[in-house]
Amino acid sequence: MDPVPPSYLEDASGLKGRAEAVFRPRTPDEAAAILAEAARTRTPITVAGAGTGVTGGSVPGGGWVLTTERFNRLKIQSGIAQVGAGVLLRSLQLAAKTSGQFYAPDPTEWSASVGGTIATNASGSRSFLYGSTRRHLLALTVALMDGTVRTFRLGDKLDFPYTSWPESLARKHTAGYSLRADTDYLRLICGSEGTLAVVLEAEVALFPQPAKFLTGVVFFPEEGEALDAVDDWRPVRGLRMLEYLDRCSLDVLRTAYPQVPARAKAALLIEQITDGLEDDAEDAWLDRIEAAHALQDSWFGSAEADRERFREFRHKLPEIVNDKVRRNGFQKLSTDLAVPVSKSREMMRWYQDRLEREFAGKFVIFGHIGDAHVHVNILPETEQDARCGVEFLESAARQSVALGGTVSAEHGLGKKKAHFLPLEFTPAQIEAMCAVKRRFDPHWLLGRGTLLPVPPEAG
Repeated sequence: MDPVPPSYLEDASGLKGRAEAVFRPRTPDEAAAILAEAARTRTPITVAGAGTGVTGGSVPGGGWVLTTERFNRLKIQSGIAQVGAGVLLRSLQLAAKTSGQFYAPDPTEWSASVGGTIATNASGSRSFLYGSTRRHLLALTVALMDGTVRTFRLGDKLDFPYTSWPESLARKHTAGYSLRADTDYLRLICGSEGTLAVVLEAEVALFPQPAKFLTGVVFFPEEGEALDAVDDWRPVRGLRMLEYLDRCSLDVLRTAYPQVPARAKAALLIEQITDGLEDDAEDAWLDRIEAAHALQDSWFGSAEADRERFREFRHKLPEIVNDKVRRNGFQKLSTDLAVPVSKSREMMRWYQDRLEREFAGKFVIFGHIGDAHVHVNILPETEQDARCGVEFLESAARQSVALGGTVSAEHGLGKKKAHFLPLEFTPAQIEAMCAVKRRFDPHWLLGRGTLLPVPPEAG
């Protein structure tokens, strides 16, 4: 048997694994047959997509890899797209745009596969208005470990008993299985990180493309003034993006964008749908900028080119950060925590105090502050930085949970952060998740080591 190519043994997290074989099915029946054979031979099997995950969920720890890359059917209709799990998010977005529509989930990495975004319940910058992937699923076709193929549609309730509990009060949440009282199959499978079923195809909702936008990067002379503006601007009608960049983020971005105002110590990226607004949107933002004490040399635009330019500005940050960390010879240490909106300022104060004390000049804070979900990236330069960074991640996760938040808002826990699950959930709740896992995968073969602890009997 040929060696497994390295691309199937790693993801963007830097975690590397091993496997004995890789399978590339083309049809649902082929995928189901592979799973049935894995069950018969008790062979662990890991689902692989485009490899853009950041928590190691698709990195195998042995056994087989099943890639969904050949499930690439894409059909666009009015309000609906039928899309294979292997289709890249950028392909779906482009096809939807060509038809005058768009798919709402907007994670940073458009080279992710659609199946991967479903596995992690991905969201992104537009989640402020549209929510995460779960909200936009209409149907899923999946292969199961018993060798069957099933299609579940929105509203198909779970037909087995399970223990339920309320979800986190955070606006974004993707840690563990969604087992609230009204859970259906779509909600359960989305965000289960490839541990319950192999998603082969999805039917997702599309929205009509708005005719008019206003997009901007608003700069502030102080971080506190930017955070005040977040609280004031959350209710703005039509706002679908409210993103944050701290002082350190702007310092990093100045290497590529020297036009960032010298006085700027924070920025908010906004995007507003202006269709149907009676007042002049630009004048309204000028008033908001003045009231918030923002800088007059902020950037605004209403053309599609402006929107793309500002998107590239926001996405340039993780690109520069990742490159800097690689050159330092370390892996990036990052958070994916969210708290209830009412606790956003408290969490930000905790971040800023702790980071300035322990990692001055070696961190950035950015992301989806409209949802009280920002990412902290620590940029270690020494082994001591790396060790302290690992300790910081756990402390931050504990703080998030103490404030009523979650240990994962959009990336999942995968293998690298699976140890965070008990910080948010009780032993009884984790056992309830394990009971669901056993129902789908009694021998604990699918996605072994991802999200849930492997029981001793699994070997």
